[in-house]
Amino acid sequence: MLRVCFHCFLLIVMAGAPALAKPTVEAPRSGTHADFLRVVLDLSEALPYRIFTLPNPPRLVVDLPEVGFKFPVSKNLKMPQVKALRSGLFAPGLSRLVFDLEGPVKVLRAAVLPPNDRGLHRLYFDIAPTDNKSFASKEARKALTSKKPLPKAVYASAVPSIPIADRRPLIVIDAGHGGPDPGAISVSGAYEKDITLAFAKILADTLRRSNKYRVLMTRDRDIFLPLAERYAVAERADADLFISLHANIHAKSSIKGASVFTLSERGADSDADAAALAAKENGADAVAGAASVDQVAHILGDLMRRETMNLSKNYANRLVGELAKETVLLRNTHRYAGFRVLKSPVVPSVLLEIGYLSNRTEERLLHQKKHRQKISKAILRALDSFFLWQEAVNRS
Repeated sequence: MLRVCFHCFLLIVMAGAPALAKPTVEAPRSGTHADFLRVVLDLSEALPYRIFTLPNPPRLVVDLPEVGFKFPVSKNLKMPQVKALRSGLFAPGLSRLVFDLEGPVKVLRAAVLPPNDRGLHRLYFDIAPTDNKSFASKEARKALTSKKPLPKAVYASAVPSIPIADRRPLIVIDAGHGGPDPGAISVSGAYEKDITLAFAKILADTLRRSNKYRVLMTRDRDIFLPLAERYAVAERADADLFISLHANIHAKSSIKGASVFTLSERGADSDADAAALAAKENGADAVAGAASVDQVAHILGDLMRRETMNLSKNYANRLVGELAKETVLLRNTHRYAGFRVLKSPVVPSVLLEIGYLSNRTEERLLHQKKHRQKISKAILRALDSFFLWQEAVNRS
């Protein structure tokens, strides 16, 4: 008689069972009524929700549990009072849709309806124009929520602990943008957030394989992270260096080349393009419908700030030298600007613009694994040089 271990049988059954699929959301549709606009989201199942508005610029935010969106991250909408829509994972377990509004609106009501003949539940909300004063009031910012609560956005819990006994330098790699914040969009329609994440993963692998560094990524998947939280990750982990990866666009498609930014010591940006880029990047929180407020209050002496900035500049100069061996650089390669993500007073920080997504030749290059590996090795060589220099300074 054949005897089968029940535990083994259960494992076989579980292995063969499909993973539970995430709920899905279809592209929003709308209907115009006499005194309001109804926006409808078709859901694969009934879901809890939170709906609220944000001023400056006017936005409407819909929060849901983690879902799969069946439409592009960034989408132009042809509906009254709404210009565009962004969507994505806002925090672990929490997805977000951000509607860019033509002007101030008030949310009149919201509810989830029973499934239709397609088996889809419908989350609807009605909006109507309002005045700026009412839109900015506390009453307007009060969210409409379902009876079942949504998870809170918690980021710190996602950061793995770093073994204290390991004395190798700790490098924090920050893939710019993510979730409902796609970043720049390339000439072929690719998102900056995807390109920076692909680069970050190869860089992390390169550093780990060298066995010289510990590595921590601010994000290792397509998820949003507020600007202040990005450098707070590095501070909590007591990192030795913070590297933020980005890919720029320019009005002139002929412009191409990598560049390295450090924080401007006197608050003055190195050039007009640098100032415009910093302003755009500093608006990432608003793009994702997040409050743009630093989470950590720093009260430190000028000496510590100056030392951190000097270390940042030292590594930036070494990185420029190594990048020059592997890729095209902007003429003014080491640049200065007031990026919020570089504002840690205790962790030396650089922002690497790996190239221009608005240049077709460079965009194709940024998609190539071989090119990503070359840039990663240049970053590694600059790290080796930087920390050897630090050891020599500390011994003297």
